[in-house]
Amino acid sequence: MGVLEDKGRARLFYKYLSTVYDRINPLVWNEEMRDEALDRTGIEAGDRVLDVGCGTGFGTEGILQHTDDVHGLDQSIHQLEKAWAKFGKTDQVNFYRGDAERLPFDDNRFDHYWSSGSIEYWPNPVDAIEEARRVTRPGGTVLMVGPDAPTTSLFGKIADAIMLFYDSDEADRMFREAGFTDLTHVIMQANPGSPRAIVTVATVPKE
Repeated sequence: MGVLEDKGRARLFYKYLSTVYDRINPLVWNEEMRDEALDRTGIEAGDRVLDVGCGTGFGTEGILQHTDDVHGLDQSIHQLEKAWAKFGKTDQVNFYRGDAERLPFDDNRFDHYWSSGSIEYWPNPVDAIEEARRVTRPGGTVLMVGPDAPTTSLFGKIADAIMLFYDSDEADRMFREAGFTDLTHVIMQANPGSPRAIVTVATVPKE
């Protein structure tokens, strides 16, 4: 487990990162990538969407282009403060401080679930993916964005010592273990040489 796959250390990390997050994030995960990923979700006007690990609201901003029923959750009060400054005063988004592995919502509460740049900090990602399935209605989509595993063993060891990096095979394992059978993976990259993102889109099974 990487040093940032610990809730306390992750919160401390984001206490300081939140001050520059909006300037750094587009170097790895930009609007074009976000919007391409959102087009894969099937979100329609009026759909209720949960944004887990919403951070300062970069993904939230994109979701609002599709629907006005958006709910953002994050464990970092510092990230939430940044998001609240953008959207809170206009009542565009309902914000919650909470844990991806223990979501404070009823079953089938949302039409879609979105999480970008958060899974790499979860100590128990399969538990969080199970929670995503639980709170999303059957037939809805769960989309998660995380860091694609480095292609060399040296960088892989360094990356794994920091946080979770994974490839499509590992994404398959985690999502199937959480009960998903219909899923696809897409690799995205902001610029040649920049870190790659792995985007997984899964459909909640109809029981």
